[in-house]
Amino acid sequence: MSSKRIQDFLHNHTMPAAPELVVRVDDDTVRCLACGNRCFIPNGESGICRMRFNHNGELRVPGGYVAGLQIDPIEKKPFFHAFPGREALSFGMVGCNLHCSFCQNWVSSQTLKDDFAGVMPHPVTADDLIAAALSEKAPVIVSTYNEPLITSDWAVEIFKRAKPKGLVCGYVSNGNATPEVLKFLRPYVDLFKVDLKCFDEAKYRELGANLHNILKSIELLKDLGFWVEIVTLVVPEFNNSPEELAAIAKFIASISPDIPWHVTAFHPDYKMNNVRRTSREDLDRAYDAGKTAGLHFVYEGNLAAGDRENTYCPSCGSLLIRRRGFYVLENRMRGKHCPECNALIAGMWEENPPKQSGGIGIPRVLGI
Repeated sequence: MSSKRIQDFLHNHTMPAAPELVVRVDDDTVRCLACGNRCFIPNGESGICRMRFNHNGELRVPGGYVAGLQIDPIEKKPFFHAFPGREALSFGMVGCNLHCSFCQNWVSSQTLKDDFAGVMPHPVTADDLIAAALSEKAPVIVSTYNEPLITSDWAVEIFKRAKPKGLVCGYVSNGNATPEVLKFLRPYVDLFKVDLKCFDEAKYRELGANLHNILKSIELLKDLGFWVEIVTLVVPEFNNSPEELAAIAKFIASISPDIPWHVTAFHPDYKMNNVRRTSREDLDRAYDAGKTAGLHFVYEGNLAAGDRENTYCPSCGSLLIRRRGFYVLENRMRGKHCPECNALIAGMWEENPPKQSGGIGIPRVLGI
């Protein structure tokens, strides 16, 4: 795919930044508040993400397109404590504020940063996306695949139309946020998944962020009332030591033991093709660290995990939701409660949930 063609398309599909997400520094320079990089952007330049740029003193940001659009099982996001067994309209754009060497969505996330990356976007309107979600009877719409923080202005334009239609809106993000962007999103976004990639400041700086900012963002997400789930891709030779996994688990538990922690398996990809796959032992080590820290809900993913994909009541131990991969085999929840002991289970639940997945548990690509 021609990078010049993609660049021209992206330049022509922009909108002014939301006023909440930009500060004018002087006549020529703006400061972007969409992510933790807080880029100072002179006229004619772009931020680190390469997607938000200064045109004659105005911050222009992505809008009016998608690079990926499909119906996903919500468990793929992964959200396990929100609308289990249901589907989510998932849309993605291009670009990211990080540059992870193990990225598994690098073809879209590293557009304009890597000559080998790039997918051709397609024009779309916010109303097109809402209509698709309603047509597919998906109760949730999620910004995902690339880093949604850098396209928050466009996401809010979509979500403003989605909420009055009864749709629940979500983000799948790396969490490199600012207080300004999280407060901007909160009226429209209820679900927020964060990738907590490691627990080492030097490693995070290699990825293009800082650990402190990610942790403060997770704390603020919880304080603002988002439903938060956290994922750690367990990467051999990067973050799979017992000490690091224990540190991640202890931090999450310090925010709330009810935050679900998904520990998922890495497969060789992008710039880490020479690293072995995550083993069962790696995932079990992470799972045990979570349980030792006092987390109520720890899930293994990307490998057949048996009962470690299931949800159990933290009060009485009863099986609540039985899963296989992205498919819900059985949902015994009674609204928000355990059917055995009536304990309130943390999450965003339906009063009358489907007893199992309504579809076949695999994504479906959509065309608009």
